[in-house]
Amino acid sequence: MAIQDAAAAAQEYMGSRNIDGWLLYDYRGMNPMFWETVGPIPNVTRPCWLWIPASGRPFLLTAYVDQGRFAGLGLDTAIYSGRADMVSQLRELIGGLERIAMEYSPDGQLPRVSRVDAGTLDLVRSMGVQVVSSANTAQYAAQRWTPSQLASHEKAARMLSAIVLQAFEYIGDRLASGVTEFDAAEFIRARFEEERLVVTDGPVVAVNEHSADPHFDPTPDSAVAIRPGDWTLIDLWSRLPGPDSMFADITWVAFAGGSVPENQQRVFDVVTGARDAALVEMENAFSEGRTLQGWQVDETARKFIEAAGFGQYFSHRLGHSLGREVHGNAVNLDSWETRDTREIIPGLAVTIEPGIYLPDFGVRSEIDVYVAEDGPRVTTSVQREVVLIA
Repeated sequence: MAIQDAAAAAQEYMGSRNIDGWLLYDYRGMNPMFWETVGPIPNVTRPCWLWIPASGRPFLLTAYVDQGRFAGLGLDTAIYSGRADMVSQLRELIGGLERIAMEYSPDGQLPRVSRVDAGTLDLVRSMGVQVVSSANTAQYAAQRWTPSQLASHEKAARMLSAIVLQAFEYIGDRLASGVTEFDAAEFIRARFEEERLVVTDGPVVAVNEHSADPHFDPTPDSAVAIRPGDWTLIDLWSRLPGPDSMFADITWVAFAGGSVPENQQRVFDVVTGARDAALVEMENAFSEGRTLQGWQVDETARKFIEAAGFGQYFSHRLGHSLGREVHGNAVNLDSWETRDTREIIPGLAVTIEPGIYLPDFGVRSEIDVYVAEDGPRVTTSVQREVVLIA
């Protein structure tokens, strides 16, 4: 997204919300929202400021030594030389205004939003302005997907939905030979390379009690063999190459045997029921014209799991946003780790992934949901039954 498009979207959002402007600040990469708005620029070494007023042209304030880095953006730009000059120009830019948005979250409630250090907030507030959170402004301006970004996500989602089933088949073909969790993870990474998907960290391949660890990372030393009668969880995520491709992220579970044991089946049914209840809440809110906040969807799934008697075993948020990073910078579905009050708006994508983690096994079922203009749309395959590994 071009900076001019992001600025126009931010102004559209701020116009009816009594916000005088959005002040983005960065020093040496501390604020990724700055760079998602401006675009990637290497080797910027001094503090820089982007001012997007509620109306008018955006304005860049940057250091003398970095001035050439921002050439070509088409922004009105001022150059400062030394801290006193920077403070003076910043005061001239925002002095006399009332409310400005920055990457700040009261009490650090939303760590993904809280990017500006306390000293810089002190400086800005000393100029007589009230600083409010840019949480919703930022996601409206810079986190909504373009059609090409959505297409990249959907392609990655189709690939992951196929690869997870291939991984279970790979395990089944090698059960007798003592295939390990690490072997299966290596198979998935190899498939990513063959399909030209980005290999980051992961995947999670976790058997029995290891599946009770939501982020288990199998290594040659920690991995165990997968045997008949074992429960297996696979969580995999990736995206297509390129700076503007969006991640997909899914989790499936399987049992190595002819029928699923009653206990695992019961927990699977509760987890998938909570998943589906969260999706229905998003769909109902859209049809009724209600704007949901992230914490409300988490609460829907959490109440479902609590009613089934497993509340204490659901020990993470319901889902996260997706973007250029697998954990994106928009709204999370979370009333547990935080209370995410950001709005779920068209153009964003989230995961829905409730989990129950008992001492001897864990169950998680993860789907991706894109919020389109005509309502929420599931973009990944949806697991309805436990996979049986032959």
